[in-house]
Amino acid sequence: MPDKGTNFVSHLTELRQRLIHSLIFLAILFIVCYFFSDYIYGFLVEPYAEAVKDDSVERRLIFTALQETFLTYLKVSFFAAFFATSPYFLIQIWKFIAPGLYKHEKKAIMPYLVLTPILFLLGGMLVYYLIMPLAIKFFLSFESAGLNTSLPIQLEAKVNEYLSLVMKLIFAFGLSFQLPIVLSLLARIGLIDAKFLKERRKYVVVIIFGTAAILTPPDPITQIGLAIPLLFLYELSILSVSLIESKNLKREREKENA
Repeated sequence: MPDKGTNFVSHLTELRQRLIHSLIFLAILFIVCYFFSDYIYGFLVEPYAEAVKDDSVERRLIFTALQETFLTYLKVSFFAAFFATSPYFLIQIWKFIAPGLYKHEKKAIMPYLVLTPILFLLGGMLVYYLIMPLAIKFFLSFESAGLNTSLPIQLEAKVNEYLSLVMKLIFAFGLSFQLPIVLSLLARIGLIDAKFLKERRKYVVVIIFGTAAILTPPDPITQIGLAIPLLFLYELSILSVSLIESKNLKREREKENA
């Protein structure tokens, strides 16, 4: 019978191999994405282009440092590669933990592995198709033609700052949309229950709006755009936790009657 030390070392070796494979896959995708960075850039800048296409002013994105565009393309390529690699990372994590799980535990965890990238994608889509266009229109509303001032105020957006903002918001919304996953897992291991979540709803509202203020730019559009979906997801989490509790209670009654 192998001792615990041998098993522990073998698990660490397997974990290291899976991490190395994941990083190699990420590096390969990063190189591939760099060759297509122009197309990725075009995709990420589309919300801005759509928001200003009817303006009378000719719009452009500028850079003020020689290396800025090159570094921005690297950043965009890594963003796209990491986004595309996330499901592969989840698969590697699943393959590592699955052998140590019982059949019913595998059945319980599988939906979360499927829902995690889906919720992240939904958060990103909300930013891309709704939040960013509204935020751009909001920021552009502060431009001035110079009628009441000596000089006009006109946006000359930097390409690095714009793309950094878009990527930051996509990650912020994507991660925030994991709230139901986190709360459901905590409920499964018995750390929280539906009553706990309901009693602390008013505190959670304050925390959500505070978190939205930290993760997003200081404007009401993006802050409210993140806070409202999170409040909806919190209520959805309460429903999910209630269902988990009902299933656990039903399972316990079946065991008692068996």
